Amino acid sequence: MANMVHGPCGEHDPSSVCMSDSKCKTRYPRAFISETQTGNDGYPLYRRRSPADNGRTFITQLKGKNFVVDNTWIVPYSPILSKAFKTHINVEYCSSIKSIKYVCKYVTKGSDMAVIGVERDEIIKFQMGRYLNCNEAIWRIFSFAIHERHPTVVHLAAHLENGQRVYFNAENIVQRTEIPPATTSTSFFATCASDPFATTLLYSEMPRYNTWNALSKKWLHRKNGHPVDGYPGVFSTNALGRIYTIHPRNDDCFYLRLLLINVRGLTSFESLRTVDGTICETFREACQQLQLLEPTVTGIKR
Repeated sequence: MANMVHGPCGEHDPSSVCMSDSKCKTRYPRAFISETQTGNDGYPLYRRRSPADNGRTFITQLKGKNFVVDNTWIVPYSPILSKAFKTHINVEYCSSIKSIKYVCKYVTKGSDMAVIGVERDEIIKFQMGRYLNCNEAIWRIFSFAIHERHPTVVHLAAHLENGQRVYFNAENIVQRTEIPPATTSTSFFATCASDPFATTLLYSEMPRYNTWNALSKKWLHRKNGHPVDGYPGVFSTNALGRIYTIHPRNDDCFYLRLLLINVRGLTSFESLRTVDGTICETFREACQQLQLLEPTVTGIKR
């Protein structure tokens, strides 16, 4: 028990290292309490029995004088650990959500490192900055996965016709103007025009059955996964497709995105505006014809 006594500090020893602004930073001495309670900060207020409630006390020397130590000065501990190691071991019960930091951070924290120098060798500077602690080094030596994302999420473009982002320079500006690069949406149209299975899919369902080849700018059938009945060579996975969000103030593109979410087997931007064989003037009109918009009464949305 002698190893788990805090201080004493405060008015008994104002020069103690735990003192700040004439107060103990760890809030000792604590108050007597008959039952353990949960504090407002998530940490428990442990039972601290007073001498009148059969609480133990003992006398120690403080600056040459006898000092009575009671339960208000005892740091939370485990009797088994204290007896086994005969040293100060603070044991706390963590009931706060913040305790996850102890699980995920401190167990892989590793040793500290500080680098101070005036040299200008960028290679050495990079190598010193590429510091790996012992935990990460062992993880890499055994070729364990450093990170993982599951399930796979594929971001899908949504833009107006010829509205995709184009990167060009002085040499290829003419080529990029005449033939803009394909995107996930324009390639979806092309795939639906040539692949019967693709006509059964929504735009957001494409990544489940196809992979996006960024080099060729094409959707390719997945080679692994669960076979799809009735379509040889087609496999499904749990990959997710997520279309980029568009602000409602961007009217045309917003309604285009709404159509992409709800209409299957699209083959072109014109097919987006086609409802029952009739080509609508705008994407909003197509959404109204398909009853994708909320009804309005006297111009006020319900």
